[in-house]
Amino acid sequence: MITTSSSTLTRAAALFCTGLALAFSAQAAAPKIMKKVPPEFPAEAVKASVSNGVVKAKMSIDAEGAVTGVDILEAQPRKVFDKAVTRALMDWRFEASGEKQSHEVKLVFNNED
Repeated sequence: MITTSSSTLTRAAALFCTGLALAFSAQAAAPKIMKKVPPEFPAEAVKASVSNGVVKAKMSIDAEGAVTGVDILEAQPRKVFDKAVTRALMDWRFEASGEKQSHEVKLVFNNED
C-alpha cells in the first residue's frame, strides 16, 4: 500500500493546474494580424450558380509573421472556394513573434449579384 501526504497531493494538484493554465493561455493568444487580404469570389462559382459558402482554414506562420502554408479544414460547398482562400491567406501578414505559429479562420462567401 502506498501512502502520500495531503501536502504532496496538494502540491501535485497545484502544479497540474498551473500547467493547464499555461497551456490554455498559450492557445488563447492569437497572433496579431497586420495585413488581411480578402479572397475574391471565384468566377467558377458564379458559372456554377454557387452564390455562397463557408471555408475554415488553418494557416502556418513563420517567426517573421509570413504565412507559409494553408490547410483547408472544412469547406461548404467542397472545393469551390479553396483556391481563392489559399491565394488570399498566403498574402496575410502577422506580427513577428520570433516563433512558428498557426491560426485558424472561417471565411464566409456571399455573392448577391
